[in-house]
Amino acid sequence: MQCLLLVLSLIGGALAAEVTPVQKVIQLLDGMKAKGTKEMQEEQAQYAKYERFCEDTLIEKQRSIAKATEKMDILEAEIQKSISEAERLTTEIAEHTADIESTKEEQDKATAVRKEERTDFEATVTDYTESIDAIGRAIKALKDNNKKMSFVQLAAVRSLKKLPSDAFNSIDAYLSDSSATESPSLLMESSNQPPAPKVYESQSGGVVSMLESLQDKFVDERTSLEQEEAQKKHAYELLVQGLKTQETQASKDKKQKAAFKAQELESKAANEGELEETTAERASDQKYRADLKVTCEKKATDMASRTKLRKEELEAIAKATEIIAGTVASSAEKHLPSLLQIGSRSAALAFLRSEGPSREQAARFLQQGATALGSRVLAAAAVRVRADPIVKVKEMIQNLITKLNEQNDKAAEKKAECDLQLTENKATREEKTDAVDTLKSEIDQLSATIIKLGEDSATLSAEIIELDKAMKSATELRMKEKEKNAVTIKDAKEAQVAVAQALSVLNEFYEKAGEATALVQQSTSDHSAQPEIFDESYNGMGGESGGVVGMLEVIQTDFARLEAETTAEEAKAKKEFEDFMEDSKVDKGSKATAIDHKARKKETKSQDLTTAKADLLGTEKELDAAMETFKKLSATCLDTGASFQERQAQRAQEIKDLQEALEMLQSQNR
Repeated sequence: MQCLLLVLSLIGGALAAEVTPVQKVIQLLDGMKAKGTKEMQEEQAQYAKYERFCEDTLIEKQRSIAKATEKMDILEAEIQKSISEAERLTTEIAEHTADIESTKEEQDKATAVRKEERTDFEATVTDYTESIDAIGRAIKALKDNNKKMSFVQLAAVRSLKKLPSDAFNSIDAYLSDSSATESPSLLMESSNQPPAPKVYESQSGGVVSMLESLQDKFVDERTSLEQEEAQKKHAYELLVQGLKTQETQASKDKKQKAAFKAQELESKAANEGELEETTAERASDQKYRADLKVTCEKKATDMASRTKLRKEELEAIAKATEIIAGTVASSAEKHLPSLLQIGSRSAALAFLRSEGPSREQAARFLQQGATALGSRVLAAAAVRVRADPIVKVKEMIQNLITKLNEQNDKAAEKKAECDLQLTENKATREEKTDAVDTLKSEIDQLSATIIKLGEDSATLSAEIIELDKAMKSATELRMKEKEKNAVTIKDAKEAQVAVAQALSVLNEFYEKAGEATALVQQSTSDHSAQPEIFDESYNGMGGESGGVVGMLEVIQTDFARLEAETTAEEAKAKKEFEDFMEDSKVDKGSKATAIDHKARKKETKSQDLTTAKADLLGTEKELDAAMETFKKLSATCLDTGASFQERQAQRAQEIKDLQEALEMLQSQNR
């Protein structure tokens, strides 16, 4: 009894001084249970949020990857199309170049032939003119009865290149007859005597008639030659005009296709750049999604394990509390289950586009022609035929024919010039119209591109904002996790110290209790007469306390293990957080670079748009100028009353009538 009182007094002193180790353990266990329950609920709510984040982000990233893949297919098709179009345009440009060179060669050949024809014409016309003039001088000398001058002029006619052989023989016969009737010396002596006109006239009359016919023949041939030359010139001008039109069209097509080729190549380069960006973005999204999927799967596994461990932990804590607070004997052979498995970490990952022989008949003929054609030229000629001597009339008619031929030539030249100017103006109008359409199309395309770049930049900016939010959230969660782990480690250390203290107190108490019992037994051995109080020595509850001590030792071991595992989990969570932050920074940098590139590209396209609008304004002014020029050309070349063919037909009829009148007068003279 005294021994029991001693033990109670020791225990009471200890209780009075501080809380006992078992109570401390029970308090720690109760606090751990409440804390563990709260943390498990918070962790489950936190994981539910994280699980939704994983599901939403993985779906969103899959959509982004599919969208990028579709965009890459479209860009690759557009690039291939641009390559095919550029190759086709290159071939067509080469064909246009060959056409231009061929057209120039044809122009050069036609010009060389025309120069040769013109040279031959000028030489032939000169021969005809000289022949007509020589014959005229000879006729005048013969009619003036100037025998000496007649011989000289006939000798000149005899030497003409175009003199027919019968005319040559007639002149030779005349000269021979004249020489036979009179010697040269007599001719010289008779130069001061009056000539015998009738004999001379009878000899020269046939020659004059022959020469006049020859002169008329040469005049007609020269006129025909001049008309033929005018036709050849007109045909040449039409040919050259047609070739120039072909060359202009080929040059226009070549220039247009060169511009289209440049656009295709520019489009190809732009699409290649966008394809490269899209490929990089998709690869980044694929990596991010793969990493996030692995992380989310691991977190799911970890969460299941942690939930299980926390439940086991709470069960273990409850059981340990029951053991420690209950009867020591009933829990002596039981072992404490695992106390706590801490690995709380959370990471939010995120990752975020009309015939008569007399002069009067000739005059009447001309007057009829003037009336029929309404020609002032023929009317004036009719008046002159009635009023003037025959020679002057003939000269006048010949001059009129020449003048009408010249008018024909000038009209043909003006027609050719008008046709050329109208053709060039039409080509200019078509070219400027095409240029205006092309520039409008380019402006629409540039505007759409600028809008698309702006939308893409806005999307990337929004993704960066979401990424920043995710990084901020991950940082906040990491800080909470770190703080929680620090508290867990601190609590584990303190618990180990507390359990050690509890073990120390218990061990010390039971040692003292054993010694006190032994002392009492010795003192009673000397008094054999007193009543026996103890049949056997009392060792207290030291032997039964082994279960409590063992349990406390297990608890102490579990706290040590908790400290080690929490420290390891903290290091692992730190590395995962750092990896996530590094991946997020790389992704953010990639998106920022893409935004910068799109901003520069948008600025370039905006400058191109400004230039295109300025070019459009200038081209529209040039088109307006071409339209104004066309109005002027229409008034000068098109709106002139009778057509070119009608005016040419009237002049031809006038020339024909004049030639017929001339033939009448010449027939009368003969």
